[in-house]
Amino acid sequence: MNNSWNAFIYKCWAPVYDFFFNRGLFYSARKRVFAQVNVAEGSRVLFVGVGTGADLAFFPLDRLKVVAVDYSIDMLKKAEGKYPHIEFMQMDAQSLSFPACSFDLIVASLIVSVVPNPEKAILEMARVVKKGGTIIIFDKFAPRHQKLSGVKKIIRPVIKLLGTDIGISFAKVYKAVKHECCVIEDSDVMMSGMYRKIVLKKITGCT
Repeated sequence: MNNSWNAFIYKCWAPVYDFFFNRGLFYSARKRVFAQVNVAEGSRVLFVGVGTGADLAFFPLDRLKVVAVDYSIDMLKKAEGKYPHIEFMQMDAQSLSFPACSFDLIVASLIVSVVPNPEKAILEMARVVKKGGTIIIFDKFAPRHQKLSGVKKIIRPVIKLLGTDIGISFAKVYKAVKHECCVIEDSDVMMSGMYRKIVLKKITGCT
């Protein structure tokens, strides 16, 4: 995967994305992921890879300072149509143009498995979140302490062509930020743990 291909494939996904990923099983999963999230009024919240804005419905947007970014202009247009009062910006998750320690909370749904370099993306999230701040990741990852099944190995290249990767190891990605963030939750969400909710807390930096 690369940014040019992602821009093309998500241009194709944009008109139908909500039909597949913001209803039924996926809607229920998002609802569970964000049900217990308590965000203080006035908090600065960054949605990385906001897509069509599926996650925004689960947050009290009128009481927060929200910025939402995505690399796909076509996906952003869909989100803007639903939430015209939110600040949307076209941006690469691997190179966020925000100062360090800018946000209290970062929400990253189905983006770590999409970007060409997930380590760069998570490093950027860790950079722009405040000390004591939280990063919530909802995404698909390879099984913990297991190898991919034979079937997944075969279909992985095909799935990549559709704009996502089913074989990323979160443990490997986490190594990039383990010196500054700790895992406070890693729970299975759906599809036998293929989709997980991971919550990181930033414990160093921002002095």
